[in-house]
Amino acid sequence: MHSSWRCDGCGSVPPLHVPAHIGPEVMAAAVAEVNRHRERVPMWCLWPAPSGWTVTGVGWVSDEREGVRATVLAASGPSPLTGGPADLLLIAESPGTGLANRFADLGGTDPGLLLAKVMADQPAHAKLKAGGHPTPLWSVPSAPGRSAYVGEAWGVWLVAVAWPVTAGYLLADDLVLLNVCDWLPPELVYGAPTARLPR
Repeated sequence: MHSSWRCDGCGSVPPLHVPAHIGPEVMAAAVAEVNRHRERVPMWCLWPAPSGWTVTGVGWVSDEREGVRATVLAASGPSPLTGGPADLLLIAESPGTGLANRFADLGGTDPGLLLAKVMADQPAHAKLKAGGHPTPLWSVPSAPGRSAYVGEAWGVWLVAVAWPVTAGYLLADDLVLLNVCDWLPPELVYGAPTARLPR
């Protein structure tokens, strides 16, 4: 018996684990689960968080054979242009995992080909700091109603998916991402669980 799931489009994939609730204890348990595996994937969080933004969910892709292949942290707050509600998923994933492609509705299991096409024609659309390092991100075509930005940090894909499309402008604000697997700030503010992560 094995712990992989079967996707009609992609075949055998490790499962996505999403706690039903979010708060300090749930976040600490998620970080502990990611950290217990030898091959660690970062879990990125906006830190310091922009005004009005809260953590609204967390998840990871793993099985007992391969360990953690991807992490996702959800945040919600005011959209930078309209002030209306906005959601952001920060995804770190090993190549070929497919989590980011699922949320951005890119098709396939890896954003690399889309990123290569965009990088060939344009400079980075956003720049942020991930784990203390400058990290460029490129906007890639995604499903209607959302925007998706792809880059690389710590040897894995870093993908930001934002709803609505205009929420992607948040990434133009010189954001700083912290790997909460290294330090989980006790001052993090948690909001109601997002509907963007399946439970």
